[in-house]
Amino acid sequence: MFDGYDSCSEDTSSSSSSDESEEEVAPLPSSLPIIKNNGQVYTYPDGKSGMATCEMCGMVGVRDAFYSKTKRFCSVSCSRSYSSNSKKASILARLQGKPPTKKAKVLQKQPLVAKLAAYAQYQATLQNQAKTKAAVPVEGFSWGNYINSNSFTAAPVTCFKHAPMGTCWGDISEGVRVEVPNTDCSLPTKVFWIAGIVKLAGYNALLRYEGFENDSGLDFWCNVCGSDIHPVGWCATSGKPLVPPRSIQHKYTNWKAFLVKRLTGAKTLPPDFSQKVSESMQYPFKTSMRVEVVDKTHLCRTRVAVVESVIGGRLRLVYEESEDKTDDFWCHMYSPLIHHIGWSRSIGHRFKRSDITKKQEGHFDAPPHLFMKVKEVDTAGEWFKEGMKLEAIDPLNLSAICVATIRKVLADGYLMIGIDGSEAADGSDWFCYHATSPSIFPVGFCEINMIELTPPRGYAKLPFKWFDYLRETDSIAAPVKLFNKEVPNHGFNVGMKLEAVDLMEPRLVCVATVTRIIHRLLRIHFDGWEDEYDQWVDCESPDLYPVGWCQLTGYQLQPPAPQSSRDSQSSSSKQKKKAKSQQYKGHKKMTSLQLKEELLDGEEYSFLQGASDQESNGSASYYIKQEP
Repeated sequence: MFDGYDSCSEDTSSSSSSDESEEEVAPLPSSLPIIKNNGQVYTYPDGKSGMATCEMCGMVGVRDAFYSKTKRFCSVSCSRSYSSNSKKASILARLQGKPPTKKAKVLQKQPLVAKLAAYAQYQATLQNQAKTKAAVPVEGFSWGNYINSNSFTAAPVTCFKHAPMGTCWGDISEGVRVEVPNTDCSLPTKVFWIAGIVKLAGYNALLRYEGFENDSGLDFWCNVCGSDIHPVGWCATSGKPLVPPRSIQHKYTNWKAFLVKRLTGAKTLPPDFSQKVSESMQYPFKTSMRVEVVDKTHLCRTRVAVVESVIGGRLRLVYEESEDKTDDFWCHMYSPLIHHIGWSRSIGHRFKRSDITKKQEGHFDAPPHLFMKVKEVDTAGEWFKEGMKLEAIDPLNLSAICVATIRKVLADGYLMIGIDGSEAADGSDWFCYHATSPSIFPVGFCEINMIELTPPRGYAKLPFKWFDYLRETDSIAAPVKLFNKEVPNHGFNVGMKLEAVDLMEPRLVCVATVTRIIHRLLRIHFDGWEDEYDQWVDCESPDLYPVGWCQLTGYQLQPPAPQSSRDSQSSSSKQKKKAKSQQYKGHKKMTSLQLKEELLDGEEYSFLQGASDQESNGSASYYIKQEP
């Protein structure tokens, strides 16, 4: 592992160099590889031990075949040459990135040749995969500077199961050591040095070179899943030189002993980390696949669309009848808005038939198993009925939870929901929610959880009381037991930063903040914008991503809005009353603030405001208060 750098002032073997290297460090239990106290990580891709690097010539080989009990040299000649005059020349050559002049033979058993070849092929594969990663920098915006200057905290990668590495992130945390390019160096070739993670923000890590101690002068941000970050030991197996930064080169005469002391017992990335990143960024949806997706101009129906592109699991879908391919819709491959061909007919959902009678050449139906499965429900017993009342997130104004009605019960647990007081006469703005959807709630959910409930438009009896409204409309509330009350241990906290889709303009992924948490419901605020643009989103929504996701996948990130945009948006929203739009993208309909101004006509009134940002997860909180 340390073969990229040996101290030129060292005249004897490392076993006699410094007592610091012999210091015992208690082992740390972890799923990450532990760097052993002899300075080597012996790991095959399959997890078996066996690799070593010659301390003289840098040759990588099978440890058991190496010379002597210490297994530090590949041959007798390397062992004898180690203390000779050729030692300094050999080390200098490796520091400069030149290949070793001495070609030592590795004494290995014949059956192990295949393993060595496989290991070499494995390393080459990782390097090729790393070259394919792309990054899209956002001009004028840096997550690192944004987080550092404001002391923000980012949501951990483990909060996003649908994102790359979301389920296999492990315990990567502060203190993990990695090998990264050394930018503080005057050598003509690319060299590396070891750095430790000082702070994590999603995929991004603030790194500090070993040897800088408490000096943050050369700290830098790096995407942990990027192509330039490697586990400790990568340089040794790849023949890359480890060179200390120029600013601190004078601090130690024996850098090898320093590294042994610093790295003994430390954690590093798994040896197959890069491979896992690559595998987690393989997406089953392909271009030219046909799907059924919600019609953004008429929410009550679906249309056929074709996958035009796939970026980080997000699909750009072009409606099949769009000749110039400009009529599109963006969503994640796990979105509840897309389904396999034939889904609408199977459950009784409205569907717009295409004028195209035959599939276009090259287009093919996406296999049903690619789509997100919904939880099975038992509709045989007590079940939802048409006319039942509930509370639901308005799909045309995601900042509002509204009084709603079940307008139609479909098959397989699907329901057509209408927002009271603002429905189109033909039902074209009804929206399809599954019975297990986290976007529908029983009557009284908002009151008990201190969330502002948007009453029906035009309803004058304020403050709104469910008990009175049910009696006036001769309606009944949907039974509480039929709703999904499961609350996962999601890991989000108020104030955490993330990257989130603006679901009113779903092609945009923006810098965002979690501002409230109600059970599994998150209030997402888009940094730089007014609160009226906030959106209620489920904690497991595929439209939320860790900090650094856009850079990793090559998607364009929308930075916080500048002050000029905020001022113009604010003045515009106050001067104009926006009419309701049936299109599932673009500007919101009338905001809750404007709605209150219109309904209350100047009278003083305030809805219940949340007193806490994170309520208990007990199911009892879903019940409405009983009134006489």
